[in-house]
Amino acid sequence: MSEGAAQTAQKDAAGLRREILGRTKSVVVKVGSAVLTSDMGLDPGIVGRLVDQVAALHDQGLEVVLVSSGAVAAGRTRIRQSLPEAAKIDFAELPSRQAASAIGQSRLMHAYDEAFSRYGKTVAQILLTREDLRSRARFRNASNTIRRLLDWGVIPIVNENDTVAVAELKFGDNDTLASLMVDLVGADLFVNLTSADGVFDKNPDKNPDACCVPLIEDIESLDIEAMCDGKTSVGSGGMYSKLRAARRAAQLGVPTLIVSGKGQLALTRIFAGEVLGTLVLPCGRLVSHRKFWLAYHDDPAGTVRVDAGAARALRENGKSLLPAGIREVEGPFERGALVRIVDLEGRHVGVGQANYSSEELIRIKGRKSAELAAMLGSAPYPEAVHRDNLLLDAAL
Repeated sequence: MSEGAAQTAQKDAAGLRREILGRTKSVVVKVGSAVLTSDMGLDPGIVGRLVDQVAALHDQGLEVVLVSSGAVAAGRTRIRQSLPEAAKIDFAELPSRQAASAIGQSRLMHAYDEAFSRYGKTVAQILLTREDLRSRARFRNASNTIRRLLDWGVIPIVNENDTVAVAELKFGDNDTLASLMVDLVGADLFVNLTSADGVFDKNPDKNPDACCVPLIEDIESLDIEAMCDGKTSVGSGGMYSKLRAARRAAQLGVPTLIVSGKGQLALTRIFAGEVLGTLVLPCGRLVSHRKFWLAYHDDPAGTVRVDAGAARALRENGKSLLPAGIREVEGPFERGALVRIVDLEGRHVGVGQANYSSEELIRIKGRKSAELAAMLGSAPYPEAVHRDNLLLDAAL
């Protein structure tokens, strides 16, 4: 990027930020392990500086939901300090990570509670697994609980419930969890505090000439995988997961700021209008909350491969997926399961809720809708996946 282009981008980003921040009433702030921890574990000084800034935003009348990593890292450090045999523990093993989280979660919340109490702020701990948001009833219950806390002026602190989550029920990282919280609380802004200065046009670890991008206008067209190929050593995310989370928020019409949490008073400086990190703008084509929930609160149980005509009808014309366009089915899955839809080259088309099980789809693939009842005995749906239950190009 030339110096003149960089200055123009900086100016455009500054104006957009002022406009966005001026209308923000509710914000989800995510902070990662790489920001909160040092070689000695959870860093009380960093926690204190973060709390200073969140409390200041809260004093300005903003609703703040804090999604915080750090429990596993804090617990791991404590175990290494207290157990002689700690060097032999494999923390990549799920039970060990869960045990470390059980130890570290209380230490993490104690640090937050003490720091926020200096400002007279009350905090609440919210621990979630994917199962809590996969069920529509439990999703509403979580939403109602957090809404009541916000109405009371409480600051919810959200983390994945690592202690009980099995691999199939994990969000994978707190970037994913935070993007789902944006939907759950109806936030106006998503701020992702990371160990990097923002999003770079190339991997800065491998390319010394990499430049921080102040503004991403169209994240849907961005080749995220080409830009991001690394993860931090203490977290589970990396810039790839942060951009993927930003893309999800963008589909809801919510902008994201990806900025370093390592620097001094990043949140305070952002809300004072300073251009830091990268601003990701909302998508031009928004996704309904219902489709967002269908696509992102579950993992696809199988894959449906469609022919070129069906892929074109889905992508270009917003049609439903009919059995006639299906060529291959990978399962097993039951009726109502979330399935991934790909074309014959394996390129992602979208995700959707299947009207039929994998066994039924194998029997009716390539068939016209009029033939379904004769083949299945009962065929209440002419579509394999209805367009109302289909999200194209989902950022899975």
